[in-house]
Amino acid sequence: MEFLWFVLIGLAAGWLAGQLTKGQGFGLVGDLVIGVIGALLGGFLFGLVGLMPTSLLGSLVTATVGAVLLVVLLRRLK
Repeated sequence: MEFLWFVLIGLAAGWLAGQLTKGQGFGLVGDLVIGVIGALLGGFLFGLVGLMPTSLLGSLVTATVGAVLLVVLLRRLK
């Protein structure tokens, strides 16, 4: 069940990241995939700092920050 929540939060974070970083996007599907990967990145980065989400909103913020960072990084590499 946790995996399903992780994927759903990642999908929402990808959509949010696509909305926050207007410009040359990766399309809806690309943004959603980036959101799931960004959720992993956000969780890792927040864990390094010692911050752990304790609620659904905290998880969404963590995943969105990771997804936005990933989108910015991918656009620079592109």
